[in-house]
Amino acid sequence: MRVSVDLFIPCFVDQIAPEIGFSMIKILEKLGCSVSYNPNQTCCGQPAFNAGFFDEACKVAQKFVSDFRQALESEQHYIVAPSASCVGMVRNQYERLLGDALSKEHLFAIEHKVFELCEFIVDVLEVDKIPGAYYKAKAVYHDSCSALRECMIYDAPRKLLAGVEGLELHEPAHPNECCGFGGTFSAKFPAIAAGMAMQKVEDALAQGAELIISSDFSCLLHLDGYIKKHQKAVDTAHIADILASGW
Repeated sequence: MRVSVDLFIPCFVDQIAPEIGFSMIKILEKLGCSVSYNPNQTCCGQPAFNAGFFDEACKVAQKFVSDFRQALESEQHYIVAPSASCVGMVRNQYERLLGDALSKEHLFAIEHKVFELCEFIVDVLEVDKIPGAYYKAKAVYHDSCSALRECMIYDAPRKLLAGVEGLELHEPAHPNECCGFGGTFSAKFPAIAAGMAMQKVEDALAQGAELIISSDFSCLLHLDGYIKKHQKAVDTAHIADILASGW
């Protein structure tokens, strides 16, 4: 049976880097998936939730469930996002927000059918190399906090990047440390957030990296702000764009 995928595109990606979504489509279709996108989708509710506005977050979560109801109720149908942050919100907080309103079947589907792109490719499709992927650069991979701590994703992106021809991947000295974005954290504590970004960027430069890759665009946006302000000789890229390069 052909796997069907509904794209869930985070707010940051939709507004600032929509090309990441197109890279996802390119990759997933190459791997034999049927891909669809519901333009009525909005947010996962994480900004409101993190700020303590739980009633507002609940309304957004209800809309998410409505927008993706077909995927949640169908076999071999998944919801895939290029962001572990949004996936972590849906998996880990929707039961708290919607537990009294949804059936156990819907809650089970939310927790088991919503995936970050890399883990979906490796764990569901059982693919660890994108045929034809090529990107010549020396790079480090940045693990977002949400990927590591909420979704338990570590190996999948590294397996996929190891299969990219021309890419020389190095491990940062402190892979478990936050970049400083942290959603509202960077807004409330900008000096601390900037210092954490500095550590991440300097770590990458110490590895001789030309590129910092991540599966969370919000982290990359934060790091790129520091890089541009201080004119550091390193670029950033979302992993979807790297995996979709060269073919």
